[in-house]
Order: sequence, then C-alpha cells, then structure tokens
Amino acid sequence: MIKNILLLICLQFLSGISLCQDIKRIDQTSISNKKLDTEVERLMNAAKVHGLAITIFNNNRPVYSKTFGYKNLETKERINFSSNFYGASLSKAVFAVLVMKLVEEGKLDLDKPLADYLPKPIYEYPIKTKWHDNYSDFKELPAYKKLTARMCLSHTTGLPNWRWDNKDQKLGFAFEPGSRYGYSGEGMVYLQVVLERMFNRSLEDMIKEKIFIPSGMKNSSYTWQPGFEKDYVTGHQPDGKLYEKDKDNEARSASTLETTLEDYTKFTEAVLNNKIINKTSTDLMWTPQIRLKSIQQFGPNRLKDSTLNDDIDLSYGLGWVLLKSPYGKGAFKEGHGDGFQHYSILFPESGIGVILMSNSDNAESIFKELLEITIGDKFTPWYWENYIPYNFQSE
Repeated sequence: MIKNILLLICLQFLSGISLCQDIKRIDQTSISNKKLDTEVERLMNAAKVHGLAITIFNNNRPVYSKTFGYKNLETKERINFSSNFYGASLSKAVFAVLVMKLVEEGKLDLDKPLADYLPKPIYEYPIKTKWHDNYSDFKELPAYKKLTARMCLSHTTGLPNWRWDNKDQKLGFAFEPGSRYGYSGEGMVYLQVVLERMFNRSLEDMIKEKIFIPSGMKNSSYTWQPGFEKDYVTGHQPDGKLYEKDKDNEARSASTLETTLEDYTKFTEAVLNNKIINKTSTDLMWTPQIRLKSIQQFGPNRLKDSTLNDDIDLSYGLGWVLLKSPYGKGAFKEGHGDGFQHYSILFPESGIGVILMSNSDNAESIFKELLEITIGDKFTPWYWENYIPYNFQSE
C-alpha cells in the first residue's frame, strides 16, 4: 500500500507522466528521468526543434510520457499531454490494426481479391469524396482486380503513393501487383473504400467502434473535430515560421489521423498487450511480407537496391515496417507531413518501445540520437528513413 502511494506521488500530470524509476533500454542499460530530460532539451536546442512529445514503454507499459517545447512558437503556448497532433502516416498503423481485427472476426480474407467483395466494379459506385474514391481510371486497368488486403497493407499494390505523383495525376500501376514493394497511400485508401462499400459504414465509424473506444482514445479522429480547437499543435517550418493548420481533410486511412500523445500511447499499449487484436493476429501483422532492399524509402534512392540493411532483415509487414535485432524484432511506423514528424518503434519480445511526435520540420534530424538515448535503439535504419542528423558531416 505504501509502495503504491509513493509511486503515485512520483507521477507528474502537467505535461505527461514520468515514473520515478530509471528507464530500461533494450541493451540492458538504463537512463534516469532527469538525465533524459536534459538530453532531450539539449538536442532540441541544438537542432532548433520547436516541439516534441515522447512516451517510453518498459514491460509493455508506459513509464515515461512527457512533452517539450511549444505548440505555437508565436504565442509561446506549451504542448500538453492532450494536445492534438496531426498524425500523418501513423494513420496507417492504426488502420492496419482495424483491418487485422476484421480478419480476426472472419469478415475479411487477406488474400481474396478485394474486387470480389463488391457486387459491381468499384468505378461504378457514386463518388462521395472530393477525389479519393474516384476510381474511374480503373476502367482501363484490369490489374486492379488482383489487389488484396495483404498487398495494400504491405505496399505491394503497384499503385503510386498518391495519384498526383504521376505526371498525368491518374491512377496507374508501376509494377505487377504483389511483385515488389512501393510505398502507396493509394493502396491503403483503396482498401478503406472497399471496406466502406462492403459494410456500408464510414472509416470513422468502424475505427471508432473497434479501435478508439476499446483503447480509451477520446481525442482521436480521422477528420477534424470542433473539440480539437481548444488544444492543438501547429506545424513549424525549419526557421520556426508556422504552417497554416489543415482542418478540412476527409477521412483517409493512410494519412488523416488526428491524435494526442495520450491517445497514441493508449493505442500502442493496447497493441502491445493484445487488447484490440489477439496475439495470433498481432504476430501475423508483424510477420515479414516482403524484404526491403532500397537504399532509401523515398526519393531517387528508392529505386536503387543495396545490401545496406541486410543485417537487420529490413522488411514490410502488414501496415508496419519490421527489423531484426539481437533483442528480437522491431516493429515501427513513421509519420511525415508539413511541420509534423513522428516515429514509433516497439520491441515486443522485451516490452520496450518509444513514441516520438513532433510539430517541427527539424525533428527528424535528432531521431537517430533520440532513439539511442531513450531506449538504446541503434537498429532503426535512419539513413533509409532519411533521418539525417543535424550535425551529420558527409565524408
């Protein structure tokens, strides 16, 4: 009883939670809360990172959650534990868990062509959104009939990241579906739209029922909500100037999650402890589907293969990227948008992980060092992610 009372006294709720005990890293070393605070502030100052939120997990439980810096540099408002962040591609990890829940319930087969679930071709359905459910291009692309949920989650559809990346801004296939890796938000959204047609329910409705409510996520949505107005963070350019906050996104599985450090911590804890999907489903989600050989994930080097990451068996699972380390597998997902840079990696065998969320274009330049300091992660392929350190000196 006394021990529990002392533990409660050690909790700090103003900008997050930090427990009194030292934080364990995957390499069996540890770091104190005070030392970590100092190191985080040092890195933020050195790289001019305007805001940052961190949660660290030990034994599959959060032992450190804290926010640093500003949600708006001009007003000097500080980030809170419940401040809303644009989640960018962290959206994909949450959506992947929803899909795995549907698979677990027997409502979806990962390998059944998605076109076979619909009574008519998807391009014959009325368009309900500004653009993302417009599949008129598929009339001339019979390869779309081969697409499966597994391909969509593992980024092997052959579709572009976004249709406007193509010169003609139309949907098209860069390669035979299922034959290789190519990061694709369009693939994720196609899966979303098929599910919405199948069940006659919106993404928001399904994900609220199966993810947000079971996880206790009260301040998350795939569309902007009026309640977010009272406490949200603004994205910052490298020089500290503010981006205009985008509030008119339609719900897209690949990119429009709005969430908080508190909520994403709850989601991550639920995944680590099999509270949403069972262990069999989680293990399948974190099973390699295709090896990743590219030098970098994006840019010209995405088309150049190498052996740089062979030592970690870099692979894509179902909605999450995977690596191999001496301490077991690592499952990670990043998020990147104007003024928002996020990264989360979990080592499920050790119960250790970290969430990094930032509203600064400079944040990725400290991710390599932050991962090493927080949880001893020296395995994240920082060059593949283009997390070039702020003090990096090329030879």
